[in-house]
Amino acid sequence: MTEMEKMKAGLEYCYADKELIARKTQAIEWCEEYNAIDGRDYAAQYACLQKMLGSVGERVWISKTFSCDCCKNIFIGNDFTGNINLTILDIREVYIGNHVMIGPNTLITTVTHPLSPKLRRNYTAFAKPIRIGNDVWIGGNVTILPGVTIGNNVVVAAGAVVNKDVLDNSLVAGVPAKLIRVLENDL
Repeated sequence: MTEMEKMKAGLEYCYADKELIARKTQAIEWCEEYNAIDGRDYAAQYACLQKMLGSVGERVWISKTFSCDCCKNIFIGNDFTGNINLTILDIREVYIGNHVMIGPNTLITTVTHPLSPKLRRNYTAFAKPIRIGNDVWIGGNVTILPGVTIGNNVVVAAGAVVNKDVLDNSLVAGVPAKLIRVLENDL
């Protein structure tokens, strides 16, 4: 298997692989292009996101500075706001539903590394997809870790580290994020 095939299969892979580096380099170029657009030119920003990302719904906006690892593994629904300094390490797929708001300085990462220093010296990584449901509000300075699924009608409080799945209709907070209370779904 190639390193790309291993990565897509959820297996241990070498992130120093030439094909993976080329993909990351393309993402850097696209993010630089996006971040260079006048912040008031929403049409140009939206057109650039349509080119960059795997899919983009209607009324999608991401503030500067936006950073990602691949671009094409990000799939966003309708009515999305990504605030200042959003980072999505989309080595694997990141699916974001409709009516989602993400606060400033948030990190969504599908990639992690082994605890073994020997494996880390060999540029080893693992990656798992992330899914974020509909009607989700993610506060500022949140970290969402690999493999997490966040349900519908969820609020993730500022500063939380989400390392486990979050059920529908939940308010979670803390490090690691824990259920604070069940939310009413008034839709």
